[in-house]
Amino acid sequence: MLVPYEALLSLPQETLQAMIKEYLLSQLEDGSFSDVDEQQMAYATERCKHALKKGELVVEYSEDDESIAIRQREHISARVND
Repeated sequence: MLVPYEALLSLPQETLQAMIKEYLLSQLEDGSFSDVDEQQMAYATERCKHALKKGELVVEYSEDDESIAIRQREHISARVND
């Protein structure tokens, strides 16, 4: 189930920040943030928020395993169409 963007706005900021950080961490191939400084992280976070607002990224809640995660919309669409 996709969570509407408007619903994200009602989440506590800490919750949204944690989801974005988890998403960004998942995008790094080596899983380490040793080469990313605070400024780069802040920039990446803002880009992620903008992509959520534009609908390029979506928040998906899985009822099966009761998890929530940010996903690329195109990956969700491809999975549904398979």
